[in-house]
Amino acid sequence: MSTDIIRGMDHVGITVSDIDEATRFFSEAFGAEVIYDSVSPSDDDVKGEDTESILNLFPGTKITTVRMMKLKHGPGLELFEMKGPEQSQPVRPSDFGLQHFAVYVDDINEAVSLFERAGGKMFTSPQPLMFPTEVGENNFFCYGRTPWGSVIELISLPSKLPYEDQTSLRRWKP
Repeated sequence: MSTDIIRGMDHVGITVSDIDEATRFFSEAFGAEVIYDSVSPSDDDVKGEDTESILNLFPGTKITTVRMMKLKHGPGLELFEMKGPEQSQPVRPSDFGLQHFAVYVDDINEAVSLFERAGGKMFTSPQPLMFPTEVGENNFFCYGRTPWGSVIELISLPSKLPYEDQTSLRRWKP
């Protein structure tokens, strides 16, 4: 089977506690725009055994809203507001599974400011990248938590990365 059929990442799905708060956050922090609602707040909830089976939801979970947003560059953000009898807090970066996504920014200090004004909390100020394959002048990153608890990394890589001397493959960059 050929991997030539793979084109790239389409979207990241994020379950949030309040779709309006999350929409406001992504709009203010990253300039994200709403494309459409697959399930609008005025629609009937999506629920039942078929939905639970298809999406591997805890029994009794209802999907109340699904919203697709777009960033200027990169994949879409598909926000899910669900209500269920058993819901856990978002994972930490040390937990198994998907634990964060990174947003590439041109000005990391301004991005931190926008993130925090929108209600997010950064764990630290921007830091130089920590792995030898990524170090470079003005290559910085920092992690933060959204108002509902998901972890997002802000990253800026304006300088050549040392790994580029070892391979012709490149990380995505706008």
